[in-house]
Amino acid sequence: MKLKLFAAILAGKTVFWLSRLRGNKGTSLPGLVARKFYGDSLRVLAAQVRKEIIVVSGTNGKTTTCNMIVGMLMDAGYDTIANREGANMITGVTTSFILSADMGGNIDCDYAVLEVDEASMPKVLAEVTPSVVVLTNFFRDQLDRYWELDKIIRVIRDALSTLKRATLVLNADDPLVSQFSDNKLLPSVFYGLGKHQRCIKTNSQTREAKFCPYCGEQLIYDYFHYGQLGKYRCPNCYFERPDPFVEVLETVTTKKGMECRLIYDNKDVLLNIRARGLYNVYNAMAALSVGLRLGVDVDIVLESLGKYRTVTGRMESYVYHDKPAFLILVKNPTGFNEAIATLAAAEGAKDVFIAINDNEADGLDISWLWDVDFELLGEESSSYLCFICSGQRGEEIALRLKYAGIPPGKITIDRNIKTAIGNALSGRAGSTYLFTTYTALWPVHKIIKRLATEEIADDQCLSSVSGLAESVRRPR
Repeated sequence: MKLKLFAAILAGKTVFWLSRLRGNKGTSLPGLVARKFYGDSLRVLAAQVRKEIIVVSGTNGKTTTCNMIVGMLMDAGYDTIANREGANMITGVTTSFILSADMGGNIDCDYAVLEVDEASMPKVLAEVTPSVVVLTNFFRDQLDRYWELDKIIRVIRDALSTLKRATLVLNADDPLVSQFSDNKLLPSVFYGLGKHQRCIKTNSQTREAKFCPYCGEQLIYDYFHYGQLGKYRCPNCYFERPDPFVEVLETVTTKKGMECRLIYDNKDVLLNIRARGLYNVYNAMAALSVGLRLGVDVDIVLESLGKYRTVTGRMESYVYHDKPAFLILVKNPTGFNEAIATLAAAEGAKDVFIAINDNEADGLDISWLWDVDFELLGEESSSYLCFICSGQRGEEIALRLKYAGIPPGKITIDRNIKTAIGNALSGRAGSTYLFTTYTALWPVHKIIKRLATEEIADDQCLSSVSGLAESVRRPR
């Protein structure tokens, strides 16, 4: 076994450095190669984690939630392994352990925080035994790569049934997530948002959960946050939104992000996060719930969340000639809708850049764009000076914007991403918002880094969790 593990680690580390020399990130291939040499490499290395393993899964928010958790554990003085770049299939999870191991096959860490793709949960949980599992939300995503939501939920249920001891940290506002609390063997902790100023009584957005998962009756909502997230109940049976242990009572958008008043364990506290959008409030609540479950000092948790800075494409902020610019990864209708809601709530005139690719990692089927509420932009088109469409499917997104009511004169198609970004950044509006699918994100990010300056934290936000792959555990 030791010889096989040594070969796996050597091969994985070699592939990692070769990938880096070629300008690639090396987040999945090292794990793939290591598993060819020794199929049990992940199982053997993960068993050496001293304290606990935390797994985070769901459609949206996995990467940000994981990085928030890692940040608080680091600030509390714990050595932590994480696949923070979002390589969340079993090869990416394996890579994170291979890079953290020494050549003798030894792991020296207190915690492991693992982002896991929903469809990969059975494979990962067959080799890794977490003590905490976070489920963020479930939305329709990448129609050609993922199954129907019902099947995804069944797959995750089956994977969780193999765990004998673990705490489930669940989003109380998503009925597709909260139903997992019926697992009597695994205790549940809930987080959620209370009624606030952005709540709506009816919801025209794509909503995945209309019916009770137990009796099939249509759910009644007192209010929505977005998608199917809100306060719900079944008129026919016992199923309803559970009371959260951590609940946000009020949110205010500030210049630097969001100010949240929340309650946990009957304690009322104020939390400032350097990120915009309700989805980032949910991410922070999930991370806070995990921190409390792990027994991390709450002052450390709140301070860490307050200074967290978003990573690539997660509402990442830049400055171009004193003009703010925001880079946002979009993957599915609900995530795009929330990004649009954040855009619409921003003051002043805006320039918009959208790059849509249809590679396998993006999803080959881009019909989901027609489920995005671009009509919200059409209704307020005077607030937007230009829409620059790029990427492999630039024409498709331009057509979608036209049907949404955007004046054709404001829509430009430019397949050259570099010139398209330059034009968007130098537009006449007071700010620029750049939306990209996954494979467009990295080239767009590279260009923006050359043209603009990344916004630096102020005195209240002293550190960052970006660059975590190096600061968490440098490859040995």
